[in-house]
Amino acid sequence: MTDFFELTKIRQSCRDYSDQPVEREKLVKCLEAARLTPSGCNSQPWSVVAVDDPKIAAEVAKTTAQLGVNEYIAKAKAFFIILEERAKLMPAVARILDSQYWAKGDLGAFTYALTLQAQELGLGTCILGVFDRPKLREILKIDNEKPIFMVVAVGYPADPKIRNKQRKNFDELVRFV
Repeated sequence: MTDFFELTKIRQSCRDYSDQPVEREKLVKCLEAARLTPSGCNSQPWSVVAVDDPKIAAEVAKTTAQLGVNEYIAKAKAFFIILEERAKLMPAVARILDSQYWAKGDLGAFTYALTLQAQELGLGTCILGVFDRPKLREILKIDNEKPIFMVVAVGYPADPKIRNKQRKNFDELVRFV
């Protein structure tokens, strides 16, 4: 088992997927790990459409090939479509904050937990923010009133090599007082 720090170092956006199908058990484990993510007032403002049917996955992949980006996603074997649900805050908090005040941060944490679990299971993921929302809604029968937060492509990496990460220096990000 990989320790957490090592896992964060090796997690990367997968840009090339193998032809190996993803086992549903692994997809479920990713979702179970993400389900345990903390959220503001324990509101859990998320739901997921999990796609592992090859024909539907191919259609989902087509919705992500926008503006000349994401063509590599066509080989992904599964997708998680993360939806933003209405958060239910504690009454005292709801009197002073909008119900969705923490939702985007909570959804980001949910997405990251999902991708870290996938990495630990040997799966590659890519978080996608560019996609044809109307077409995706049509394919997956998602209500127009429900915001689609992100699409996460999932599959086995064709090349397991870990790329060097380009990150800001620690001192640029942190100031102790």
